[in-house]
Amino acid sequence: MAVSYDQGTGASDSAPGQGPATLKRGAIGLAGVVFMVVAFSAPITAMTGNLPVAVGFGNGLGAPGGFVIATIVLSIFSVGFVALARHITAAGAFYTFVSRAWSKVPGLAAGVMPMVTYMTMEAGLVGIFSAFADQAFTTQFGLDLPWEIYAVVGLVAIAALSHFDISVAAKVLGVVLVCEIGMLTLTAVAGLAHHPDGMSFTSLSPLTALNTNGVAGGVVGLGLLMAFWSWVGFESTAIYGEESKDPKRIVPRATMIAVIGIGVFYTFISWGVVVGNGPAKAVELASGPTPFDLLYVPTAQYLGPWAVTVFEWLVVGGSFACALAIHNSAARYLFAFGRDGLFWRRLGEAHPKHASPWVASLTQSVFAAALVAICSLTGSDPYADLFVLVAILATLLLLIVQTMCSVATVIYFHVKKQHPETASWWRTLLAPIIGGLGMVYVIYLMASNMQAAAGAASDTLFFKAIPYLVVGLFAGSMTVALYLRKARPELYERIGSTIFDDHEPVPEPESPAGR
Repeated sequence: MAVSYDQGTGASDSAPGQGPATLKRGAIGLAGVVFMVVAFSAPITAMTGNLPVAVGFGNGLGAPGGFVIATIVLSIFSVGFVALARHITAAGAFYTFVSRAWSKVPGLAAGVMPMVTYMTMEAGLVGIFSAFADQAFTTQFGLDLPWEIYAVVGLVAIAALSHFDISVAAKVLGVVLVCEIGMLTLTAVAGLAHHPDGMSFTSLSPLTALNTNGVAGGVVGLGLLMAFWSWVGFESTAIYGEESKDPKRIVPRATMIAVIGIGVFYTFISWGVVVGNGPAKAVELASGPTPFDLLYVPTAQYLGPWAVTVFEWLVVGGSFACALAIHNSAARYLFAFGRDGLFWRRLGEAHPKHASPWVASLTQSVFAAALVAICSLTGSDPYADLFVLVAILATLLLLIVQTMCSVATVIYFHVKKQHPETASWWRTLLAPIIGGLGMVYVIYLMASNMQAAAGAASDTLFFKAIPYLVVGLFAGSMTVALYLRKARPELYERIGSTIFDDHEPVPEPESPAGR
């Protein structure tokens, strides 16, 4: 695999003649990349935290149909995304994709926004990890400790695991993920087996998802938003391209496996939970004072109290795994910017032994710790304030960047006419357009339901600042890029400049219908 700067102007911290620093080649295979991405989506956290909102305040029994809609839209988006990933491989992912496929001006924004997303999301996940850990230790052992203690333990453990090459984190995530999936599957299967109000397939219809289905004060948009929100992180497959054994094949495959696999799994689990409770009781539990009971009640009723205990610990493990995956994504974006010479160059250093982005990883740990400390000093709630508000900001930023990626795909293949052997009316034109429009619709859903999604946290200064932060990061990044293009052209040329190319040709899959 060759490593190069596309303009020959980039700086490197590596020794003369060695080129830019690289991460460990071949550290993970297809399964490792999939584990990292699915762990990022945090299935057990998504089902425990997001599903009750959709069922209790959104589209009620239509929540599973909402996951069907999200699966279709995100799968179509991914068709164009993976076409681009076959020809551009770099730790910067969206940053490099948009910079090279479209332009360096929007490319800088497409790097800054996901970088800020992942950097802040780690702190948010450490917040919810602390809340879950506090609940588990209090319930199981009667140990009432400040949530900050759990946060420190989580931050230190994540920093330690991320110091090594990515295969170490992937193994930890794999174990946790298998346990999560097993527990959720047991709950769903038990619910479907007992079905107190009968086995109903109505919940699986996308048309059902477009109605409130009798939920008092229900908002369809909120239900759909929770479905799309549960996929945050699937695009991070591209981030691990440099470290995978065969990025041109693994990244596209891992992306489609993750998107479709997560979609089918979420749909099945949410259907099993709704049927297992019965539609009316499901809405009652989800909108009640303890919404987690939407999953805990059928788990205890059909599997026994032991299963709820296991569930509580797996939620702790799942939120930690998610924070670990997010940390690694953030570190690689920082690494990409440092390697291109745009920020502090030491961020672009790879560890001499582990070939990990160790300086970027340590920097990310310090940043996440600072956000957690601010949350503690201001007396904010680690779940209701830190996690919820960071998740809203992060989701908005990622949706915008995904839309930009769809535009970049069309420009790369049909305006710049790169790689005509890959270009097709479906894969690189219609699918990105449909996917991009789908992202725009979800952004509208997000903006329309932000206050409902934030709940009590909607009164905070952070919540009120979110629109300004989004616009500031988007417009500010492009303004900086325009300034660099005029005043610092040598620095401008470094934006998204580091690429990785396999010299062996990669055969395109046969798709006569897509030509």
